[in-house]
Amino acid sequence: MKTLFLVITFGIILHSPDLTAQWQPDLRLTYDGGESITSPNNSWGLASEGDNVMAVWYDNGDGNYEIYYKRSADGGATWGPDIRLTNDPGISWYSSIALSGGNVNVVWQDNRDGNKEIYCKLSTDGGSGWYGDLRLTNNSASSEYPSAAASGSNVHVVWQDNQDGNWEIYHMRSTDGGFNWQAQNRLTFNTAVSNSPCVSVSGLNVHVVWEDTRDGGNWCIYYKHSADGGVNWGPDTRLTFETASNLPSVFAAGSDVHIVWKDNRDFNPEIYYKHSLDGGNSWSADTRLTVTPLSSWAPTLTVSGSSVHVVWYDNSEGNNEIYYTRSVNKGTSWAVNTRITNNTSISKNPFVTASGSAVHVVWYDERDGNSEIYYKKDPTGNPIGIINISSEIPGMYSLMQNYPNPFNPSTKITFQLSVNSFTTIKVYDLLGKEVETLVNNELAAGTYKVDFNGSGLSSGVYFCKMETLPSGAQDKGFLTVKKMILSK
Repeated sequence: MKTLFLVITFGIILHSPDLTAQWQPDLRLTYDGGESITSPNNSWGLASEGDNVMAVWYDNGDGNYEIYYKRSADGGATWGPDIRLTNDPGISWYSSIALSGGNVNVVWQDNRDGNKEIYCKLSTDGGSGWYGDLRLTNNSASSEYPSAAASGSNVHVVWQDNQDGNWEIYHMRSTDGGFNWQAQNRLTFNTAVSNSPCVSVSGLNVHVVWEDTRDGGNWCIYYKHSADGGVNWGPDTRLTFETASNLPSVFAAGSDVHIVWKDNRDFNPEIYYKHSLDGGNSWSADTRLTVTPLSSWAPTLTVSGSSVHVVWYDNSEGNNEIYYTRSVNKGTSWAVNTRITNNTSISKNPFVTASGSAVHVVWYDERDGNSEIYYKKDPTGNPIGIINISSEIPGMYSLMQNYPNPFNPSTKITFQLSVNSFTTIKVYDLLGKEVETLVNNELAAGTYKVDFNGSGLSSGVYFCKMETLPSGAQDKGFLTVKKMILSK
């Protein structure tokens, strides 16, 4: 029997900016007399997988600041009750959430021990029940601004710490979903200030960005990468060469790494973006996303397939409002910036996530006389549209034959994941040229369906390739190819 050898060549598919956003009305999530605040640092205050959307914030409605959690199981249509995660006389604030399958990890900084330490809390059932608080750091200095990310059973936390006499970036990892943690690992070694770290993980690849003053006192963005799950790390890479680059946010999807940050090179704070499409080895030029007479602050981003979603807050309209933009071609071009809040009060510290066809945003807002958490959804804002048709865990990876086949012009592709995996599904023509990326996501174990529309293609033979990255030592990943026929 002959073996089909598919030679793959990579090209860039250009799209025009897409302006089809369908933002729904603002939804208020909290109702208490205290302040409910999303974290002002560049950590993750929002996460989603399938129809599960989860938010964390800190709140002093009970007399002191505590960490709270809230979940929607129907894609943001309705939300469960506020769940108080901490209960101690100290201050708990600057929370970050990492979601992978049914495991939810929340980290925050806490001064219950007389100084600022990093704490973690784990749920293994999607946020219904929680284990006790787990202290991750233990030193007499300050451990601050944690950021968390997870892939499969691997969970990573980074933070800034002055235990060595100046601010440095530290890392810690768990390989069992957050039950046990390995020793901390110092990532930066210089006499300047390194702070405001952000982490993203894709399979065994861990990506960290932060702001740093080692270059003559100017704030610049630096980057560091581990290809083996955080055991070994490459060198520090300087990504910006201007003055006052701050608050970077990073998101990795396979070999694609995207970052946004706030930058003062234009004499007022603006939002900038850049990406690497080869795992952090080389980087694009900086792209300025905002052009405003006043200030744009605190950008965060998420990536789904070829779509990059960015949010920030901006006072160009006279008060702080939440803004959004997206690229549907991995940052090559961008849609017009969209203002998604409109009230006379302050809207700040937004976070964004995407799952299926939907884009979700949370922020804190003072329109009610005190700070409350608000949520907004664009149900069609993410062009990928992966549908989870079963959460039952299959016994093996598989890619089913598309149906119908032959097809004209669309067909459905079903695939199964036996473990949480970063998964890519791409379509190639007979010459091995990539024509579309259908899936490029971290997905929980289960069965999924995605549509492929070949209306812009010629009749002929195409190939659907599915590949997963290893999620741990026992998982070698998966690769398979199916033949499809487009007949017009």
